[in-house]
Amino acid sequence: MSTFFIRRPIVAIVIAVVTVLGGLVAMRALPIAQFPDIIPPQITVTATYNGADALTIEQAVAAPLEQQMNGVDNMLYMQSTNANDGTMQLVVTFDVATDPNIDQVTFRTAWHRRRRTCRRMSTRSV
Repeated sequence: MSTFFIRRPIVAIVIAVVTVLGGLVAMRALPIAQFPDIIPPQITVTATYNGADALTIEQAVAAPLEQQMNGVDNMLYMQSTNANDGTMQLVVTFDVATDPNIDQVTFRTAWHRRRRTCRRMSTRSV
């Protein structure tokens, strides 16, 4: 059988191309539900506090925000990065089995609660 394809390489090439095209058509026909969720959904928040160093932004922004986000449903972990240029980035990672849209809604609810608290704190100090 191998001598047939050695003598006729065009037949071997045609069979290989047809196999690849058949695989592409079959892959496009698979429903999305057949592909597993392997990457956990993440929500990233970036905040800026002009003129603040990393320690100040940690105490004034990151720590209170992390305390507020600590009870969000289906959250696996969060990671906070503070920089000396006054920026803070908070990445909240959720469970793979959850719906990312629901995760975003619960996160926004906790975020808005925190914003209301910050506004009250800023109006009291003035």
